[in-house]
Amino acid sequence: MAMLSVKPGQRFSLPDWHTNSHLISADAERQRSASHQVRQEARALCNETNNQTKWDEHDNRTRLAERISSVNRWKETLDKCLADIDVEIDALAKVKEAAERALQAKNLPLDVAIECLTLRESRRAIDVVRDPVEEELHKEVKVIDKAKRELQQRVHEAFEQLCLLQEARQQLSCDCQRKTEALEVDRLCLSLNVNSPNISFKVNPTRVPDGSTALDEWEQNSQCNKEHAEAEVKASTELREATVLAIAQTNNELEAQRVATEFALRKRIRDLERAYDELKWQEQNTLEEIVEMQEEIRRLEEDLRRKTQDLKVAHTRLETRTYRPNVELCRDQVQYGLTDEVHQLEGTIRALKQKLAESQDALDALYRQLHRIQTDIGYKANSLVLDNKCMDSRRKLMVPAEKFVPEFDTFNRTTN
Repeated sequence: MAMLSVKPGQRFSLPDWHTNSHLISADAERQRSASHQVRQEARALCNETNNQTKWDEHDNRTRLAERISSVNRWKETLDKCLADIDVEIDALAKVKEAAERALQAKNLPLDVAIECLTLRESRRAIDVVRDPVEEELHKEVKVIDKAKRELQQRVHEAFEQLCLLQEARQQLSCDCQRKTEALEVDRLCLSLNVNSPNISFKVNPTRVPDGSTALDEWEQNSQCNKEHAEAEVKASTELREATVLAIAQTNNELEAQRVATEFALRKRIRDLERAYDELKWQEQNTLEEIVEMQEEIRRLEEDLRRKTQDLKVAHTRLETRTYRPNVELCRDQVQYGLTDEVHQLEGTIRALKQKLAESQDALDALYRQLHRIQTDIGYKANSLVLDNKCMDSRRKLMVPAEKFVPEFDTFNRTTN
């Protein structure tokens, strides 16, 4: 009779077998739950870090743009101060030359008065008297000496003020140059992105470089340069006016009227020069705004093109999904999402088209304004030339025609 062979070894009971199976299932369930939790956390972390990175980069781009705008505003302000100080240097140099000419012109009256006194010393006998003529001649000599001392003092003060203006101009010029370099650096940083060719890791990029200044110090430095230049321009203006007044006071009643007329012409020339500089500044700003508006229109057109392509993709997806068979042709979440995307893109495209039309209108308005500015600049330039010719013509009232020396035109830098 055959016997069943029994495999030697440990035997487990049925409850142990069931217990082991339950343990394996429970462990598997727990591991899957833990894995699912890790996946969800990883996804959430990626989304959160992506959003944080995107907004951080956006915020810093905004800060860079604001910084560029701030530096550019200061640069425009300093450029205007630089133009004003150049105009003032030119005006003060002319007044200084006028004072020197007036000082030189006093030599002839003095020589004549001394010659008259010398000749009168040749009088003889009873004619050698101290009469009113001699008194007036002595008085004339004293008046001329006093006028020469005053004019010499004005020339000296004008020379010192020119040195101060040149120093202030040098400070402004250096500040403008530094701001130009800073603008180039910040604009380069603003243009960088993940696809830029020259990006790399740097050694300790968060260090504070030596010589760094606080924002308040930076602004205070520019403000000090501006205020210093304005103060020197104001002092120069006051000195010019005082020098012109001193020249006028050394002339007779007829010359006083001539000086009053020329003073009005000089004031008009200064006003025209300031108006001309302002219009040139406006022209430059308008040209820059036109360039920026053209760039913005190009960006809008490019964005509109991209949105149109996105709309084509959404349309194609919706149309393609209509070919799903039978019951698969259901309005699932994808269908709702694509429909919402189409509506959103259509609204976006309408808004972009409207903004593009507004931008085009603004660009046309800028071109019209630029034409007005350039036309007015031509008017101002012509007025400056005419007023300077008037000033040159009036010099003939006190200088003989054969001694008339042409001077450089203050506007065109050419000889009249």
